[in-house]
Parts: sequence; C-alpha cells; structure tokens
Amino acid sequence: MKTDKFFTMKSIDMLLSKKIRIIFLFVTALCASGQADEPNSAAHDTSVKNILLAEYENESSSARIEPARLNSQFGIAVIFEGTGDLHYYAKPETAASPQFILTVKAKSDDFSFGEPIFPEWETFIDPEGKKVEVYVGNFTVFVPIPDISSPETSTGEIDVTISGQACTSKICLMPFEKSLQAEIDWSQRELWQQVSFKQSAAVKKPVEEAASARTLWFALGLAFLAGLALNIMPCVWPVLPLIVMRIVNQAKNSRSVSIALGLSFCIGILLFFAILAGVNIALQLIYGTVLQWGDQFRNPIFVSVMAILLVLLSLFMFGVFNITVPSAIASRQSTGKGYFSAVGMGLLAAVLSTPCSFGILAAAFAWAQSQPLGKSTLGIMFIGLGMALPYFVLTSVPGMLSRLPKPGRWMEIFKQGIGFILLIIAVKMITALPEARTSGVLYFAVVLSFCAWMWGTWIDFNTKPVKRWLVRIMAIALAGVAGWTFLSTGSSKLINWQSYDNTAIQKAIDANQPVLIKFTADWCFSCQVVEKSVYARKDIARLIEQKNVLAIKADTTEKHFPATIALQEVFNEPGVPVTMLLLPGPNPPIKWRGILFAEDLKKHLESLSDNTKQ
Repeated sequence: MKTDKFFTMKSIDMLLSKKIRIIFLFVTALCASGQADEPNSAAHDTSVKNILLAEYENESSSARIEPARLNSQFGIAVIFEGTGDLHYYAKPETAASPQFILTVKAKSDDFSFGEPIFPEWETFIDPEGKKVEVYVGNFTVFVPIPDISSPETSTGEIDVTISGQACTSKICLMPFEKSLQAEIDWSQRELWQQVSFKQSAAVKKPVEEAASARTLWFALGLAFLAGLALNIMPCVWPVLPLIVMRIVNQAKNSRSVSIALGLSFCIGILLFFAILAGVNIALQLIYGTVLQWGDQFRNPIFVSVMAILLVLLSLFMFGVFNITVPSAIASRQSTGKGYFSAVGMGLLAAVLSTPCSFGILAAAFAWAQSQPLGKSTLGIMFIGLGMALPYFVLTSVPGMLSRLPKPGRWMEIFKQGIGFILLIIAVKMITALPEARTSGVLYFAVVLSFCAWMWGTWIDFNTKPVKRWLVRIMAIALAGVAGWTFLSTGSSKLINWQSYDNTAIQKAIDANQPVLIKFTADWCFSCQVVEKSVYARKDIARLIEQKNVLAIKADTTEKHFPATIALQEVFNEPGVPVTMLLLPGPNPPIKWRGILFAEDLKKHLESLSDNTKQ
C-alpha cells in the first residue's frame, strides 16, 4: 500500500511537471515571438511620438509619422491631431503668403519619396467674412514611397519636415518649421495599416516653386529699380555729381583709391538701408504674433490704413505738402577724408534723400512688413543697391559725369508720375475692401487730402506761429471728425437690422410689437451722421433689444426700392433721413426728421412696456 501510495504521488508529480513544462514552453514561444517582432515594434513606438506644431490658449495641433498604405501605394502617413479652431493654410492663393501654406517634405538615404498627397481642405470663414481654404482638426497627409534605394535595405531612417503657419479665429501665430524622425521596416510593408481619405486636387509643387522664385526675382528687380529711381529725385540728382567729384578729388587721380572711396560711400548708403531692414525685423519679431503681420491684408482696417497712406504719399509726390530732414542733420557736412569719412557721407546722403524719396521708402517698408524676414530684408537691401550703384559706377569711371542729363523740370515730372502710380495702388486696395467700407474710405481719403492741402499750402515759412498752429489744429480736427464719420463701423454690430418688408412690419404690429424704421440711403451724408450719433449708442441699442423692438433698415438708395415707394406713398415723407417708431394700436407713427433726436428716441423707448417681449 505504501508503494502504491508512493507511486501515485510520483505519478501526480510527474503529471504536474509535464503540465508546467508545457506552460513554460508556451510562454517561451510567446516571448520568442515577441522578440522576433521587437524591431518592428520599436520602429512603431518611435513613429507614434507626437510632436507639438502649434499651440495658443486652449488650441493646439501635433503630428506623428506612421508607415502606411494608401490603396496599393506604400508610404508614410503624417497624422495630424488638433483642436477644431486651429487650422493651416491650404491654398497659396488665399494664404497671406505662398510660403505660409502647410508643407510636408520627407527625405531619407534609404528611400525615395513621391509628392505628398493632401486631404481635401475645408472652408473657413474668417472674421471679415472671407472664405479661406484650410486643414483643421484631425487629418492625414500621405507621402508615397515609389522605390527603395537599395534592394538589400530592410529598415531605414526617415526625416520629415513640416512647415507652415497655424491660425485660430482670433490670431495667426508665427510661421514654424518642425522635424519628425522615424524608422520603418520595408520588409513588413504588407502589414502596414491602410489609410483612407478624400484627396485634394494634385498641387504641382515644381510649378509653384518656380512661380515663387519668379515672384521673388520680380520683387527684387522692382526694389532695385526703385533704388535707382531715388537718384533721380530732385533732392539727390543735383548733388550727385558734387559727391562724386569730391570722392574723385580725394583720390588724387588714383583710380584704385577712387574705386575704394566710392565703394566706402556705397557701404554708407547700404548701412542706412540695413538699419531700415533691422527695424523691419524687430517689428516682425516683437509684434508679429500680436499684430498678425503675416495675415494683415485680410484685415480691412489695415488695408484701409494702407490705402489712405498711399493717397497721402501720392499727395507728397505731387508737392501738396513736404517732409523735411531736421536742419541739425541737413546742415552737417563731412569735411574729413578717408574711408570712414566716405562711409559717413554715404549714410548722410541716404538720409538727406528721404524728403524726396519718402513716398517710395514708405511704400517699400509697408510691403516688407507683409513678407517673410528673408524676402523683406533682401527687398530693402536691393533698394539700397539700386541707389548705390550709380555712385560706384561714376567713381570708377568719372568721365561719365559729363554725360549725365542736367537737373531740370523733368525730375519733378518723374516724381509726380510716381504719385499717380501710388494712387493706382491705393485704388486697387480700396476696391478689395468689403462693400460696406469702400465708400467710407473713399470719402475719408478726399477729406484727408483736403486737410493735407491745408497743412502744406495754407502756410509757409513767413506765416506767423499763431496762424500756423491754428491752421494745423483745424486740419487735424477736420481729419478726426471725418475719420469718426466715415471710418467707424456704426451700429451694424449693435442693432440687428432687418430689411424693409411690409408683411413683416404688419405682422409685428398685429402681435403688439413696436417697430422702429430707419429710412436711409447710401448717398445721404446726414444718414451717416444719424448712424454714428444715434444708432452707434450702446444705450439705445440695448433698449431696442430689451423692449423687443423690430428694427427695420429701409434702404431708399434707388427709386424702385420698396422702401422708397413706401416713404412717399405710405408715409408721405419727401426725403431722408427719417426715423419712425410704430406703436401697437391706433397710435400714429412717431417721426424724427434730421439728425438730432437721440435723447427723444431714448425717452420713447424707455416708456415702452417690457411685457411687449414675446
């Protein structure tokens, strides 16, 4: 029995040992399988690390790389994950600059890549109502791998560069460029995940890059020509031969010294433009995000200011008013000799040219503020090269001085011709504004031109200081009143105006709802004053909402409009501006003619009962 018992225990122990060995072998097999797949898993772990691309307040966007397949194509998927308001530009035509669109570039020593395939973009309505094509939220960009560099290659490193500009509905951030790295195993490509998305129309990058290069060279060419034109201005041309002859005389007939002094003089000119480029860089770096310089031409306020500035600069070119260099600077003359003196003379010559070249320099500087730093810096420096080139040529070949045209009226005509070019650009910018702002900017530009004319022609050097300051104060006050009248947005955002509709008016009266009708017209100046003095008041707008008053804008701009017919045939009023308050019941309408009725309207609105709210 004891033997049997021992045999039984031994059998059980052997049985358990066998089961343990089976379990051990099973676990070992699993571990071996896991170790066999370890390289691919490591590659996968490396690729799924998200890189933060952009972040602002609660909005953010990141990206990662994963090996993937798109239909029958092998490649890598750049997976973007972001919040719903942070977006990227998708089309060069609607981006602030072609360089700001979302770009994905992949490179590797082991693989070759095709053109990235982007998803179909979405349409974003910016704060000014313009449609912009964007990529937003979660989306995928696929980069195909059409070929492998070496058939023996199994795994390889990939470097992906993502660049662009991220924006929200509130602000556009500074342009970025981020790099992502990953390792992929080409032998496992049949196991790569399948991605699927609706593709956008193919964008031909080589064509875009060539067009961008052509645009850059065209801009630099214009900048160079603008610099050459500075030498033809009345402030510069007469003294150009004097400066050259002074440099030549210092050289004492040594051509090499003349060339070196001329080059030093040109360096002084370039130093002035380098200072301008430095100011441009500082403004973009310090204020680029806050003021949204990359996207400013989508802002109607900025476009309006730039258009008005161009109008003023054209008036400057016409000689309506002048901008002078302070006498302390203008009276300084370098009497020293040597290369440092020549550099100082060049810098001073560039400064002294600004009274005549201010229009060109201001327009160029405004353009530079809308461009990337590299392009804007090149543009400003090319203006300096254009201005400096004639000095270098003339100091190298002094005999050419005798061939220069004599100063004369042709220089003033040239300057005024540039004024007309600035006006054309200003008109182009004004026509790009929303329709509601166009007329206001045009009216203000005319009034501001009158103020500039007052400033420049009503006084001269012999005018008494009291009269001089009186004229200038009048000009500034008139410009301020015109700006308040024509440029302020009025009540468009304070009061929910409805278009004139007889049926809607009658329906409101039948429901015991008061109706306020504002008869106006686009050509009516007094109507615009009413808009600013009455309906731009927050207290009146608040009462209209609190008392549930139906606000009707009755447009009588054209004769056939329903509001025009009703004004004459129903309300027996000869013209605008007229405001009417229609109360429920048999009460006759309360009418206000003219512009000074804000307080009376407020009293009648306050007297309305709150129970009229539906």
